[in-house]
Amino acid sequence: MKILHTSDWHLGQSFFTKSRKKEHAAFLKWFLQQVEAHQIDAIIVAGDVFDTGTPPSYARELYHAFIGELQSKQCTLVVLGGNHDSVSVLNESKALLKYLNSHVIASTYGELSEQVIALNDRKGQPRAVLCAVPFIRPRDVLISEAGQSATDKRQALGDAIKQHYASLYNEASSLRTSLEEEQGKEGSENSAAIPIIATGHLTALGVSQSESVRDIYIGTLEGFDATGFPPADYIALGHIHRPQKVAKTEHIRYSGSPIPLSFDELNTQKQVVLVSFDTESTTPIISTLPVPRFQAMEVIKGDLKAIEEAINKSEAIRFASQIDDDVNTKSAPLASDKAMSTKDKALSAADQALSAADQAHSATEQTFSAKDPVWLCIEVETEDYLTDLQQRIQSLLEGKNAEILQLKRKRKRTVNSLTEKQNVQLSELSVNEVFEARLALEAINDDPSRETEDALSENESCADVAEDPGSEKTLSRINRIRQLFNKAVERVHINDEDAEVLGETSKSNTAGYNSDKTSSQNESDVSPTSTGESEQDQYRVHKQDHKGKGE
Repeated sequence: MKILHTSDWHLGQSFFTKSRKKEHAAFLKWFLQQVEAHQIDAIIVAGDVFDTGTPPSYARELYHAFIGELQSKQCTLVVLGGNHDSVSVLNESKALLKYLNSHVIASTYGELSEQVIALNDRKGQPRAVLCAVPFIRPRDVLISEAGQSATDKRQALGDAIKQHYASLYNEASSLRTSLEEEQGKEGSENSAAIPIIATGHLTALGVSQSESVRDIYIGTLEGFDATGFPPADYIALGHIHRPQKVAKTEHIRYSGSPIPLSFDELNTQKQVVLVSFDTESTTPIISTLPVPRFQAMEVIKGDLKAIEEAINKSEAIRFASQIDDDVNTKSAPLASDKAMSTKDKALSAADQALSAADQAHSATEQTFSAKDPVWLCIEVETEDYLTDLQQRIQSLLEGKNAEILQLKRKRKRTVNSLTEKQNVQLSELSVNEVFEARLALEAINDDPSRETEDALSENESCADVAEDPGSEKTLSRINRIRQLFNKAVERVHINDEDAEVLGETSKSNTAGYNSDKTSSQNESDVSPTSTGESEQDQYRVHKQDHKGKGE
């Protein structure tokens, strides 16, 4: 038994106003070649067949044409609804497609028995049982209750999904038992181990997502724990566009989308998963088939000079800019199909099967036509405010067959403060750390005196000891810290005055730490001091409200 697992076709996607029709048509043609070359018995499309609930007419045409061409392959098709799919759109052709050896499960609403399918091989013998689980909408498995917290809703939804899988698995186990009994009656010739396969269209915990993936359960379930899946022999998942294993297990996988649906997916090799079962075992033999790229796309990052160099060195742009028709014909993805089909007529049946495999392999190597422009995402790193950035980048592409679909400007992050550099909250720092970090921002050559270190150490050691906030000892310690801090800032002020006399340009951001006593977050605001005040008033340190420290 051989099964191809794929998902997230997103037929009809508009990619920065660009149609993906040509790419999807090329993929479906390549996919049919793999079905023939590998003698596939069943195909599982784990959700998101269409990109929107109202797909364009050409997307529906591609979908139905693919199913029509699949009929000559003696292959069973199972289509599952995803969060992008409309239940009504998938169901409108469900009854008709049933006569074309295709099963459409748009939602979990309905009888459980409709979601348990016996998968036949190319000879018509049942060889696997499928728990066909589409995208689970909360309203189909859960009844909301008033007064539930976010945690309660998340837990309830996770439990409902887990229960749905458990119920389906029990149904599938019963069907497998009955199929095995029928095989026993027919004799040992038709007997074979029958695996149970499950599907899903959801986000599992710990997976790597891309920019084009939507949150499914907004405000509730962030990810489904892999321990909630049933003990199926293989679990075919959809929704995540990067192919990957779940929880480091071989038999729980995302196939990923067949084409890049966002620029950040370009570094990921797209694939479909080939799952095989021997007649005497329910352990899957898993391999992957790499999907060729049908549209040239690139991401270029850097400053203007680096971007210009990258554009000039890009092989894809150089290839797309060629005007030699001979090169275009040789490098087109499936341009030689007609010539190969003529040659195939003269071959024997065995040679034709070998030719189909070779053609599928060549299609993987040959990706896109030189006549198609390269789609670019350009990220410019600059600190300058460039009003003519679009024109500058466009001038670099003059005479080249490339289009900018996304242009981003990225500013280099500069470190101006302690919190930006270390990305920590003030409440995470001790008094000693705040004091030392503040002095580190100033041009002070002298190390803190021993007296300063002792005072701060004493303050730290007393932090965990409950004291009366109004006690003489507490007030004395606070006054000592205030005096030491003001003394240090006075040195900063003197250093600044000396620097001005020497003609150096120094900018000091010294300010008083001022915190509202009623603040529960214990944050520190830096406010510029006004001129005309005394030096003592400028750098006066106000008492902060330290929780649990007796101050």
